[in-house]
Amino acid sequence: MSAKKLHPSVQQFKDFVKKHPRVLDEVRTGKATLQELYEDWYLFGEEDTRWDSYKEESLNQAGNDGLSKVINKDLLSSIVKTFKNLDVNQVQMYIENLSQALGALQGVISQFQGGNSGGSSQNHQSQEMRGPFQFRKD
Repeated sequence: MSAKKLHPSVQQFKDFVKKHPRVLDEVRTGKATLQELYEDWYLFGEEDTRWDSYKEESLNQAGNDGLSKVINKDLLSSIVKTFKNLDVNQVQMYIENLSQALGALQGVISQFQGGNSGGSSQNHQSQEMRGPFQFRKD
């Protein structure tokens, strides 16, 4: 099946709608049909004030995209700058201190678990064998 070649003005309108996708919101909400929008675009042109709100939104979106790129670039450059100024020996010392603190905390936790685990593990095992409920058979 061969594709139909569109009239140049229809293709231009399609390009216009691609640049300003908010135009289609009027069609989706039922405020206008695509035919009406095309006729307005064809009669009044792309520069008519009717399309200004759609153009402003597109410009705002493009501006926000550019702003986010600038922010991302600034963030990345500040992170790189921070890593350049980082003292590796100091970081190693912080990691060792953190490791020691975690080891001490783990030791304290294991002492608490070790004191209670002897009796409670036996109770727990016998309770699992009997089941979670203590019913007596008649």
